[in-house]
Amino acid sequence: MYRVTGAVVIFAVLTFAAAAEVRQLDPALVQRVALEELQASKTPGAAVAVVLGDQVVFSHGYGLASVDTGAPLTPDMLFRLGSTTKMFTASAVVGLALEGKLDLNAPVSRYISGLDPTIGQLTANQLLSHTSGLHDEAPMFGSHDDAALGNGIHAWKADFLFAPPGRIYSYSNPGYWLAGYLAETVSGKPYADVIAERIFAPLGMQRSTVRPAMAMTWPLAQGHEIRDGHPAVIRPAADNASGWPAGSIFSSALELSRFVIAFMNDGRLDGRQVLPQKLIAIMSSPHAEIPGGDQHYGYGFELSASRGVHWVEHGGSRAGYGSTIRMAPDRKFAVIIVANRSGSGMPKLADAISEAVLALDPKSEREPAAHPLTTEELHRCAGAYVNGTSKVELEPDGGALKASIDGTFERITRAGDKFLLGDGQPSKLVLVPDSNGRIEFVFVNGRAFRRAN
Repeated sequence: MYRVTGAVVIFAVLTFAAAAEVRQLDPALVQRVALEELQASKTPGAAVAVVLGDQVVFSHGYGLASVDTGAPLTPDMLFRLGSTTKMFTASAVVGLALEGKLDLNAPVSRYISGLDPTIGQLTANQLLSHTSGLHDEAPMFGSHDDAALGNGIHAWKADFLFAPPGRIYSYSNPGYWLAGYLAETVSGKPYADVIAERIFAPLGMQRSTVRPAMAMTWPLAQGHEIRDGHPAVIRPAADNASGWPAGSIFSSALELSRFVIAFMNDGRLDGRQVLPQKLIAIMSSPHAEIPGGDQHYGYGFELSASRGVHWVEHGGSRAGYGSTIRMAPDRKFAVIIVANRSGSGMPKLADAISEAVLALDPKSEREPAAHPLTTEELHRCAGAYVNGTSKVELEPDGGALKASIDGTFERITRAGDKFLLGDGQPSKLVLVPDSNGRIEFVFVNGRAFRRAN
């Protein structure tokens, strides 16, 4: 089932100033890693595009668009992106701010009437940087009507916040729902039309859309989930218009490359200024520190530095699909991957392409030895922490500490100055104290959980 299909391969000689810092990509390497990861992750198919400078130098489709039809997957097929949608929502909001139509640091109630007063005090800056204090959720199924976005937000009460605004970074899909609704309200037209007119049209992304009924008129990779150990098409297709601004754009690897090229070239594409240069700078600047100290969040992007490279990137996951957009703007390099299984961002493929093209420094293989927590650490950590309806419970367990995340138990150890959750490939767990030194938040997997007892 996992075979090379629908190939579009273009190679070009790199001529920009950073040429000495990159190497030509071997398509055989990409094919081998892609097929191995598709097989291992039970993902039917994926499409890849690689950008250098201001051009796509490699694009390819691997595997199947649908396990039912066996149709081959091509790099111009549409996929639903998941959270990489956030960079487009952020682009629209920042663009409106640059035009003087909204203030990123003003309460959204200045532009949106009828909100709960607590919700109305949030700012676009807090929403776009995930510092709003809004809890996280991502229901996949719901209304298909444009009005669902505003209707849902107007029903929010103060308890939609789990933490004081501005207190801590915590990934929140609802924050981007409200950011998208802000763009909708200020523009006077539905969110889907705002993105189409402000982003897709200037960039020449002719097939990209937020609307499922439009996406299905183009070649479309079907979304899959694992069922009885095998990938199966999700029927009916998941859709929830109340959450479109956080994760529901349909696009292809090739059309996404147009946004990436503009982003890495100060807003220029095909010899034209299609995005404001200042917009790029604002979105790729750090606006929030991600707990743990080695990453920041811009607007719609995670920002980090590793292996001698500054990265600007985001992943996406939603029912049936996954995506990765990874840029190294200083090197004018990007890799774009879209896949058609829930949560499949193909990280091994993204790493292999990045390492091959950029000749990255070797990864550090040395990890501090894990050891149990001290009695004092056990005492400080123990408790229940919440984010919306999700809960993390930390409790002593025979001289150790265990965590229950929504009922699933994991072991906690310390490695150097880090706390690790789980075995195998553990997640980093960060303990965030209040001004008195008592642990106020537990941060894991991008979300903060606030102490409840």
